[in-house]
Amino acid sequence: MYPDSIKNLIESFKYLPGIGEKTAERLAFSVLELEEEQVELFVESLSDVNKKIHKCDVCNTLTEDEKCFICNDDSRDNKVLCVVEDTKNVFLFEKLGMFQGKYHVLDGLISPLDGINPEDIGLDKLIDRITNEKFEEIIFAFKPSIEGETTSLYIKRILDGLNIKTTRLASGVPIGADMEYVDSLTLERALNDRKEIE
Repeated sequence: MYPDSIKNLIESFKYLPGIGEKTAERLAFSVLELEEEQVELFVESLSDVNKKIHKCDVCNTLTEDEKCFICNDDSRDNKVLCVVEDTKNVFLFEKLGMFQGKYHVLDGLISPLDGINPEDIGLDKLIDRITNEKFEEIIFAFKPSIEGETTSLYIKRILDGLNIKTTRLASGVPIGADMEYVDSLTLERALNDRKEIE
């Protein structure tokens, strides 16, 4: 029913999470209303993200450089490491501007029901980093869920005997909540009131 170019654009928008047929159609028709320079910027931005963005060699967050801006910042606290499940969480904490330590991004959380085991989430890289960089505290900033709890306890068990304090975000972050949807005040309170894992 649509010309091929519009049909292809609609199908392309549907690759994005949460975008169904109607939203994809609306977005495609919105593109038709953009100025030529705006379309060129849009195309160039998509291409740049695809070609230039990769994982930081040290912490696994997204960057355009070999090392991300956080790993390159010598003023940050090298004794505290905040472990997150997703790069979006790094940017979320950075927007708050209240955490001055380092980060490490896992490749997800342990979830045996989904076939995701400890070896699938990049724990080797994390453990190597913790032992080599001599962190004094590890903060687990995972969403409060069975998967987050399982991952925290699994890593803690590996770290037992290394004399490293392990903490998690305080409650206040609701169980099952996706971290990116938690308001900044709740997240700030959860980070400041973090508890030691027993």
